[in-house]
Amino acid sequence: MNILEVINLSKKYDNFAAVKDVAFSVGEGEIFGFLGPNGAGKTTTINMIIGLARPTSGSITLAGIDCVRNTKSAQRVMGIVPDESNLYDDMNGFENLCFCASLYGMEKMQREKKARELLLEFDLEKAGNRPFKAYSKGMKRKLTIAAGIIHEPKMLFMDEPTTGIDVESAKQIRELVTGLKQRGTTVFLTTHYIEDAQRLCDRIAFIVNGQIVKIAPVNELLESSQAARHIVHFALNGSAAAFDDELKKHFPNYNFEEQDGICVCYAHQPFSILPLVNFFEEKGLSVYEAKSIHPSLEDVFVKITGIEAKKLANEKEGGRK
Repeated sequence: MNILEVINLSKKYDNFAAVKDVAFSVGEGEIFGFLGPNGAGKTTTINMIIGLARPTSGSITLAGIDCVRNTKSAQRVMGIVPDESNLYDDMNGFENLCFCASLYGMEKMQREKKARELLLEFDLEKAGNRPFKAYSKGMKRKLTIAAGIIHEPKMLFMDEPTTGIDVESAKQIRELVTGLKQRGTTVFLTTHYIEDAQRLCDRIAFIVNGQIVKIAPVNELLESSQAARHIVHFALNGSAAAFDDELKKHFPNYNFEEQDGICVCYAHQPFSILPLVNFFEEKGLSVYEAKSIHPSLEDVFVKITGIEAKKLANEKEGGRK
């Protein structure tokens, strides 16, 4: 059963169409990824869903509530974790959680009980009495997520949950997101880290130039990429770049490139590596290793959007959205 239905959603600013007839649905209890390059329309789409922007046309229904006509009612059943924390620096962790709970109308005893439970669950109990400004980036991220779920929303919107934090904190947050799914919370996730999307999401929608270009389960995306492209990495004792013309002549159906000292061979059909090994050895290049590489979600992303995933992550780290 779907908890979110978005139908023919559009947003125009004067003559510029930021979002064009976007349509998708999100099932109850799934982690739904929303990916695309900067300026693709991700933020505008999410802002319309959560009530921060009004659509030019189209409809949005969340848990049976019309998000356009009944924005306040819809916001009561959603949680929001922005990419930059919206909590108060001078309040401690416990106070921040209680304050957020009060905004959703939770009674004093109820919100204090839930705040203590979340501080314990998120391993922040010892930091509960410290001001938020004294928290590390990872701790701030965890408390922001706790604040987003304190009222037990049916659907949680998470924007860049692991950006700018250390590896261990990122691992903990991925585990928290998985735990939310296990307890039945639906998660709508945007991220510039394709690995996070591959690890966490059940399905992914790709948006480019304001339009959805692909929606599919992660396993289907990976399987289709695997079927369409076969990759082998050759570790050599030298560079094969000097033999580019001969490689193209002898192996016209393959593509070659150098990546960090590795000769990478691409083909649309499975192929035997022996002729290539023989070619390299005839040219005086010893083959230390030949390894088949399974395409990743990053490969799918690059193919669909035309933007390198590493560049996307670097743009986010540089503060550009």
